[in-house]
Amino acid sequence: MDHYYWFALKSVPLVGNVTFLRLLAHFGSPEAALKAPYRELVAVKGVSAAAAASIAEHDYASFAQAECEKVSAQKAQVVDILSGRYPRLLMEIPDPPPYLYVMGELDGSETAVAVVGSRRASHYGQSTATLLARELAGQGITVVSGMARGIDTAAHWGALKAGGRSVAVLGCGIDVIYPPENDVLYRTLCESGAVITEFPMGSEPLAEHFPSRNRIISALSRGVVVVEAGEASGSLITARYALEQGREVFAVPGNVTANGSRGANALIKEGAKLVQQVEDILEELSIEPRFTHPKGKPPSFPLTPQEAELYALICQGVLEIDELIAQSALTAGEVSATLLRLEVKGVITQLPGKRFTPV
Repeated sequence: MDHYYWFALKSVPLVGNVTFLRLLAHFGSPEAALKAPYRELVAVKGVSAAAAASIAEHDYASFAQAECEKVSAQKAQVVDILSGRYPRLLMEIPDPPPYLYVMGELDGSETAVAVVGSRRASHYGQSTATLLARELAGQGITVVSGMARGIDTAAHWGALKAGGRSVAVLGCGIDVIYPPENDVLYRTLCESGAVITEFPMGSEPLAEHFPSRNRIISALSRGVVVVEAGEASGSLITARYALEQGREVFAVPGNVTANGSRGANALIKEGAKLVQQVEDILEELSIEPRFTHPKGKPPSFPLTPQEAELYALICQGVLEIDELIAQSALTAGEVSATLLRLEVKGVITQLPGKRFTPV
């Protein structure tokens, strides 16, 4: 019941994030604001008469009680803006959420970079996102994304597989896994990072939620990297928010004839920093490299010639099995058998979509 009155005040019609924070600053707590008489509410600078009347008349008890019970059942946390764990950078935007629903561990002071892009990503886009995220994680940087299909998923897995942290910002309730096939990713993020949202429990992933979610992705991060995006990609919304919030915008160049690269390429034409390697990001953000993250764990035992050939290819970037067959001198059957041996030896791991990366 710790956040009963926070849920209550947020549920009042006409009380958005800005009005909520004005009331919090004036009264000191959501409970005091909810119990204040109309004449005191309307006297608060920036609080309209309609909003004051709505607070005075709204019956919030049933929603707030139910929300507390749902949060408890989910074993979620609620991190409010008065908490030391609330992200410091998020406080800088004009309309920060008064509180966040959190699964996992949220570190309010960590250095983060967002990696975002198309849901319908090419292999080039996914492998690049995975590689950049892995190397950012190797520098101790938290990778932020939106847990969507395509680039977002590749970025999260890239950071997690490198042993780093990743944070997913949802456009739905914390108890709604979307897309549903990312249930394993969701659970892994809860263990090795965090999943957060500003939307109430049970909220569906509606289209109108995602611009709000995108502003949080950019706000949490010192920079936003757009790996692959078409002309109408939601990633461009995230990039626009980043510019408005004073964050750096980066873009990975793509095939000039591919529709899925037009948005990212346009960002570069407009002044976004072109990214070819992780050092391009670190340099722009004035982050001194801590160490060089290995492309793959050197095996502590000898590999057969076939194993060494595939391992070398995989260390160059996450690859699908068809590409390994095409780029190696091995047959399909030999590639499958060799990949299995490398997995058993613990030097590679398989990602969704039969893609392989060094451990």
